[in-house]
Amino acid sequence: VQLQASGGGLVQAGGSLRLSCAASGRTFSSYPMGWFRQAPGKERAFVAAISRSADTTHYADSVKGRFTCSRDNAKNTVYLEMNSLKPEDTAVYYCAAPQGGDYGRSYTSTDASSYEYWGQGTQVTVSS
Repeated sequence: VQLQASGGGLVQAGGSLRLSCAASGRTFSSYPMGWFRQAPGKERAFVAAISRSADTTHYADSVKGRFTCSRDNAKNTVYLEMNSLKPEDTAVYYCAAPQGGDYGRSYTSTDASSYEYWGQGTQVTVSS
């Protein structure tokens, strides 16, 4: 699986950004996806996850109500809509996919160790 993330940038606090992650190399609708982020000097942290059927999503408490994860299986793309951005959202954002397997339609994972493939990351910077 190859993952290509895009959509990062510089935005003022309170603003919005939409990240995209295009996948290739395996049937996109067969596996769940996740978003993680890593701020300078910090460990990579879970942000959001979505099941392969898109019927289940999970969010970190810090982004609930502000971020929305969605996917378009016809376009092999997962999205992260980020609203009401805060300076503490500044980080490199990564999309991730698990190894091949038989995933239930509603299965998701918030654990980075369950993901095998990672995008290159896209920088999000929120100024105060």
